[in-house]
Amino acid sequence: MLGTGYATATHCYNTCFLIQEGETRLLVDAGGGNAILQQLQRVHVSLGDIHHMFLTHAHTDHVLGAVWMVRMIAQQAKLGKYEGQFHVYGHDKVVHVLEWICRNTLPASLIKYISSHVVMHTLTDGEAFTLNDWHLEAFDIHSTKEKQYGFRLTLADGRRIVCLGDEPYNEQNESFVRNADWLLCEAFCLYADRDTFYPYEKHHSTALDAARLAQSLNVKNLLLYHTEDKSLATRKTQYTAEARQAYSGQVFVPDDLESIQL
Repeated sequence: MLGTGYATATHCYNTCFLIQEGETRLLVDAGGGNAILQQLQRVHVSLGDIHHMFLTHAHTDHVLGAVWMVRMIAQQAKLGKYEGQFHVYGHDKVVHVLEWICRNTLPASLIKYISSHVVMHTLTDGEAFTLNDWHLEAFDIHSTKEKQYGFRLTLADGRRIVCLGDEPYNEQNESFVRNADWLLCEAFCLYADRDTFYPYEKHHSTALDAARLAQSLNVKNLLLYHTEDKSLATRKTQYTAEARQAYSGQVFVPDDLESIQL
């Protein structure tokens, strides 16, 4: 987990994470700035190790770090230090936004590496593709706030990881989520603190809501992220305790830079 915080978090980085198995790696979102570069350094992952990035949506706390990924990889390609291509996957809006920002803010000497070394892939709802031994299916989360895609990733051994993006579950996606081995789900705050943080007004859910969802859909492991950053000292304990009130599986509430063994 490279970051676990919501959009305006200042005590932790914005939510983004890296899934890796052997030599296959997928960066999911990149946070809101060039701190993504520092986070990757802290977990000893070089840019040359990353060749795939999935972007859920075009909000600043998810896409602006992606601009820095493109910039630094294009710069390495220019110097002959990046082998292969960097593939970016997302729906039409997020791909358009990322490419527009890059082409209008990066030096001309780097822009030419977009297409040759940085390849944008526009996905449609339900579209699937493979990453070595992985199988990824993208799906529209049906947000009423911002177009956003989640995904179901099936590993080589058949285990399924589902990412819902940073908004609550929509029942239209039940076929992607039910019986998942891992559900990565936002939890803006505790249900007990809903009158302090107003998650529902912000199109978010609570730890208890996520737990009830995971239980109802027979999810084996629940990972909570995209939270408020006012309770970091006690977040892991409190969120886990609240989730366990409604969920019988394993609950994970990671800190920034914490690794989770799947």
